[in-house]
Amino acid sequence: MKNINYWEIYKHGYHPDFILMYTQSSVWSFYIILSRSVLYFGTKYYQMLQIEKQNVLKANAVAHQAQLKMLRYQLNPHFLFNTLNAISTLILLKDTHTANGMVTKLSDFLRYSLDKDPMKKVTLNSEIQALELYLAIEKVRFEERLQVNFCISKNCENALVPSMILQPIAENAIKHAIAKQEEGGNITVTVSHFANDLMIEVADNGPGAEIIDGNLYRENGVGLVNTRERLNALYPNKFSLVVANNIPTGVKVSIRMPYELSK
Repeated sequence: MKNINYWEIYKHGYHPDFILMYTQSSVWSFYIILSRSVLYFGTKYYQMLQIEKQNVLKANAVAHQAQLKMLRYQLNPHFLFNTLNAISTLILLKDTHTANGMVTKLSDFLRYSLDKDPMKKVTLNSEIQALELYLAIEKVRFEERLQVNFCISKNCENALVPSMILQPIAENAIKHAIAKQEEGGNITVTVSHFANDLMIEVADNGPGAEIIDGNLYRENGVGLVNTRERLNALYPNKFSLVVANNIPTGVKVSIRMPYELSK
């Protein structure tokens, strides 16, 4: 075997170290290009995912808002028809003064109901005023048969609650407790603050109802179902709505939600 003369190889222009350097340079260039490509397409893909995520969130928000509006306005017809019937009766009885006052209260209540965005929250004080307006309309119908008591802690007046959250519960109490007793009954609204939660209770002293696993069982009932769905939409996994027997008689609806103050 011949001995390899590396000097002869270099002399004729073959430089192994240059080839090695060129090969290493090519490999590094390939990795740099690959890294830049991965970074570019990765960034583009991430941006596309973010845009898609934002579009999905916007679509869900729009659907969510439409659903909440539907849930809220589903409650109004029953109350509206009863009120119009009461006004019609007052007119037939020629009690125009009371009828006129009832129309004014109904107008104010509906204006409040329609103006408030169901996706937004209002102060408890504002919500109590709306509830008092609603109950004033019902009191024209039931007169002394309807008695209402409020027990509101002072540190809760500026707490934020979903708009029109109390009215359907009070409407349930009137329909199933006050209206079904010849002597009428009482509705008591209690609001307190405990730790990081706002506690709301609406209780009546009516004949009671069938309660299964903390839920009120009534066929075709939508008031509490809609209230629960609204709370779930606004406070997912951070609320509770429990129905229990009131002592000594009646039904008590208890709501727990995060304690938030208006800024």
